[in-house]
Amino acid sequence: MKRLEGKSALITGSARGIGRAFAEAYVREGAKVAIADINLARAQETALQIGPHAYAVEMDVTQQVSIDAAIETVVKEAGGLDILVNNAALFDLAPIVEITRQSYDRLFSINVAGALFTMQAAAKQMIAQGRGGKIINMASQAGRRGEALVAVYCATKAAVISLTQSAGLDLIKHRINVNAIAPGVVDGEHWDGVDALFAKYENRPRGEKKRLVGAEVPYGRMGTAEDLTGMAIFLASAESDYVVSQTYNVDGGNWMS
Repeated sequence: MKRLEGKSALITGSARGIGRAFAEAYVREGAKVAIADINLARAQETALQIGPHAYAVEMDVTQQVSIDAAIETVVKEAGGLDILVNNAALFDLAPIVEITRQSYDRLFSINVAGALFTMQAAAKQMIAQGRGGKIINMASQAGRRGEALVAVYCATKAAVISLTQSAGLDLIKHRINVNAIAPGVVDGEHWDGVDALFAKYENRPRGEKKRLVGAEVPYGRMGTAEDLTGMAIFLASAESDYVVSQTYNVDGGNWMS
């Protein structure tokens, strides 16, 4: 039997990258998946490519009305909500003396407030359904430590880990498991932008930072989105029913905790 047979999942920021890989994995395991993204056209294209068990939902996690509308759409489309993956996030970096309030506000609005209030809306729906649920937040190895140029992003991901702990303790009485995944360095199109920022502030040629961080991973390479899907399926399935408030490192050995 498929591990997510008959389940309804909502994955934010899933038109591409890690979120898309999770959506594909969940569909393979029997779930019906909402491809939620601020870019509706891209979400529709992704859903079409994945197949009939995926559908597109326009969603801006910085707007409560958009969050609520997305949850309502999922309930109408799939008959309820069993799994939420808070995947939508934004990255930026700068030295402490160059951080702008605009960048700070934007990152916290998406990475922290977006995760919190999407989790809240999903939890309300799951409580009303009375059948429990699974919430998976995407943290990062950056949330485990500070980094000289990445203060704000690191802080947002540390907040995600803390929110996961608190929400997990609060919601388990409703049989809603809240846990998180902390990836390491994951290859993908987003790394072009990350690499460009490091090139700017560390005076490196393009591509060098990406090569270096990949070489430093104990496993021997950067991760891929597919490297994370096993943990994402486990945390969404009944196999993790007794797992509460945990953040799992899936990073090739970069961080041990």
